[in-house]
Amino acid sequence: MSNLKRTAIIYDYDGTLARGNIQENSFLPAIDMERADFWQEVKRLTKKHDADEILVYMQLMLRKARERGIEVTREAFRSHGRDSALFDGLVDLSWFHRLNAFARERGLDLEHYIISSGTQEMIEGSVVAPAFKAIFASRYIYDDQGQAEWPSLAINYTTKTQFLFRINKGIENVWDNEAINAFMPEAERPVPFARMIFIGDGDTDIPAMKMTSHNGGHSIAAYDPQRDGRSLDKIHRLISDRRVNFVAPADYSENATMDILLKGILGRIARDEGYRPLP
Repeated sequence: MSNLKRTAIIYDYDGTLARGNIQENSFLPAIDMERADFWQEVKRLTKKHDADEILVYMQLMLRKARERGIEVTREAFRSHGRDSALFDGLVDLSWFHRLNAFARERGLDLEHYIISSGTQEMIEGSVVAPAFKAIFASRYIYDDQGQAEWPSLAINYTTKTQFLFRINKGIENVWDNEAINAFMPEAERPVPFARMIFIGDGDTDIPAMKMTSHNGGHSIAAYDPQRDGRSLDKIHRLISDRRVNFVAPADYSENATMDILLKGILGRIARDEGYRPLP
């Protein structure tokens, strides 16, 4: 059995690994909707029906596609995800290979996860999908003909925290509520919060960032370096409200701030687990 300590980096997707919302790349143009019009309609329906915003956007995607005679199969969704505008350093997967090697040298077995309110099938179509041990995101049920019928999982602001505990306890499915609620001593949990790092970009990640930090882990607010100053106000509030430990541009290139920061945190985790570098 490996003596390496399981350690996890957990990422949001939209705004953290890729610019914008994944639905905006090619799906919204395919259903002939402007970005602003789609999200305005989501907001309107959410308020009108006093509904969950994630469920509303998922249902609206299906309805608009069907109105235009567009197939909504799993593979069709994945094809839209292939156009994700990933941040620098991610397309060739070098970020993951580099950090995995860095962690392993220090006695850590590094795993990567996604917890996102975005569309899982689209994320699975992205070139970075193979780098993740598990992807927890909003997804659909499909009928016998392979057509999307209805949302099977909607991940919103607060339900993201549930999946932190699933990772913490080593539960990689969604359906096993008995296991997630069962008592497990802290010492027996495969991935303790102290060996977790959560990277998110905004409001939907606040509970997960706060939960990770509160339980001894580390949280990072990522921001698009191409944004104007006004859009960084949320990041400033996260810092002032003590909801996040660190802030870095969403640039995953070697020796960029995010790279240096993650190596520093992994080094700290390794030292806490007993690793000592040679003199």
